[in-house]
Amino acid sequence: MAAWLLWLIAAGLFAGGEVFTLDLVLLMFAGGALGGMAVALAGGAVAFQLLAFIAVSLALLAVVRPIAKRHLTERTPLQLDGVDVLVGRTATVTRAVDAAGGRIRMGADEWSARTQYEGEAYAVGTTVRILQIQGATAVVGDALE
Repeated sequence: MAAWLLWLIAAGLFAGGEVFTLDLVLLMFAGGALGGMAVALAGGAVAFQLLAFIAVSLALLAVVRPIAKRHLTERTPLQLDGVDVLVGRTATVTRAVDAAGGRIRMGADEWSARTQYEGEAYAVGTTVRILQIQGATAVVGDALE
């Protein structure tokens, strides 16, 4: 089998592996394999093909990967998901809330809740702010804080 074809297969395998890691490392190796393929197509010896693979891979890792990674992280807004979206929202107390427990309503959802500190208590109808979520329990505090 021709050496250039082996390099092409290696590049495809590296690129395919990148799908699973998403680290941008295997993709740089795929570029290095294409460099090795170029040398093989030019008729270079196996040693030169390996040198081209190593040199191109290192150059891509040193120059392209940091730039690509920065673009991916800076261009992607910090997005809250899951229960983190609820932190900071307000809710209405439906069953008196203290450090031992209680119930609150956020929109159509009703949650178990407790206060952050001993001695705090909120009566039915009070508006509270969700400070954090611990499991299925909302930790609440004064909405004016």
